[in-house]
Amino acid sequence: MTNMKNKKNIFLFTITLLVILMVCYFVFSFYKTSEKNLENETASLTINSMDLVNSYRINEEKSDRLYTGKIIEVTGFVKEITFLNNRNTILLNSNSETFGLICDINPNQKNKIEQLKEHQKIKVKGICKGFLKDVILLNCSLDLIPNE
Repeated sequence: MTNMKNKKNIFLFTITLLVILMVCYFVFSFYKTSEKNLENETASLTINSMDLVNSYRINEEKSDRLYTGKIIEVTGFVKEITFLNNRNTILLNSNSETFGLICDINPNQKNKIEQLKEHQKIKVKGICKGFLKDVILLNCSLDLIPNE
């Protein structure tokens, strides 16, 4: 009986340790990307917000391979600007009522965010983190006047 308890305790300890290590890994990787200044970085690709959201709606797995973890530049129209939980966030329009593009803006872009207005066309450059009802871009830098 004691041998079975020891095996059970070792198993639970191992599982707990693995969970703690996984949480640390994800927290560290989020912290690392959230501090990176992307303003002078080159984007892997450029796309508009509607095409990006549609790509994820049609085939999430393929879109993850194309975009997740990469610095991408997205052009779109501002739908909403929020400042919840000390986060500067811009939601860009898509052609869907249920899906959108959430851009978590780097704190060093505060002066540019203050100039934004709803329905304004902008470019954002950020790290694509994938799709969870909305496409998520982290650590975004803003370009208020897109070159066209």
